Amino acid sequence: CRTGHAFIGEYYAKFVPSESKECPCGHPHQTRAHILQNCTRHDEYRRTLTDFDPEISITRLLNEEKGMAALAEFMRLTGAYTKTG
Repeated sequence: CRTGHAFIGEYYAKFVPSESKECPCGHPHQTRAHILQNCTRHDEYRRTLTDFDPEISITRLLNEEKGMAALAEFMRLTGAYTKTG
């Protein structure tokens, strides 16, 4: 997530153009921000992130220990950023 290398459309658009850049929720661009802040597939678990930061700042999530813990839990619960998630 921090390096931009992940199984998401944002990465595929740059490095694997044969893969779809769309999100499985139907949004045309699957980006890190979309997954964390807006993707309807993860609404159920978004509170994991908003409890840490109501704005869901990617900078804070990646640079603060509690943010990284919240992000890790969100990823565990959702499978986000994995090939099947």
